[in-house]
Amino acid sequence: MKRSILDKIIGPRVSPLMVKSHSMRFGAPGFLLLVARVLLLVSLFLPYWHMELQAPQYPDGLHMTAYLNSLTGDVAEIDGLNHYIGMRSLYEAAEVERMVGVFVMIAFVVMLELAAYIHTRWAVLLVAPVVFFPIVFLVDLQLWMRHFGLNLDPQAPLSNAVKPFVPTALGKGGIGQFVTIATPGMGLYLACSASLMLIVALYFHRRAYLPLVRAQAASGED
Repeated sequence: MKRSILDKIIGPRVSPLMVKSHSMRFGAPGFLLLVARVLLLVSLFLPYWHMELQAPQYPDGLHMTAYLNSLTGDVAEIDGLNHYIGMRSLYEAAEVERMVGVFVMIAFVVMLELAAYIHTRWAVLLVAPVVFFPIVFLVDLQLWMRHFGLNLDPQAPLSNAVKPFVPTALGKGGIGQFVTIATPGMGLYLACSASLMLIVALYFHRRAYLPLVRAQAASGED
């Protein structure tokens, strides 16, 4: 009996008796996927990135925090300083990303939920975007900072005193008398933890279901 395309994507089903007999084997992938989903949902409410700007006129420094959908902290004060060197407002950076960030994260959670029901290699297509999300977040952040730093307004008051530069997305940087310290937020740490959890989940997923897929293929149910 030929299987439908959907059946081939979803993969072989596992009987309750087999699940009970091999609870660790078949339970590990789903459990790890569940933990990853929880980590992502919690990360929605936590900061993904922090930046501190140190300057002589600000003894306590200026602090900015980035969530997936918003910027908080001393953003106006930092924008005021950046204005003098010709840098655009931080609110103009990653506008689309902040607008869709929460929806993307919810989509990731749904994708991981679906991946738990797919017992073939197609599950990787649902998991991979979530695995690489922290890297994409940092690359996107660095690209925006590079764009802002290399495209200064030539009409700014201090345009002649400051050459275009590339701010750092992580670590210590700065220009002139200003020093910036950029660090990951707890939300990004949780997203990274979810990525590692998913890599382990894919290993257990392959170990649990690949023998069943091969056995099904060998039986001639194509």
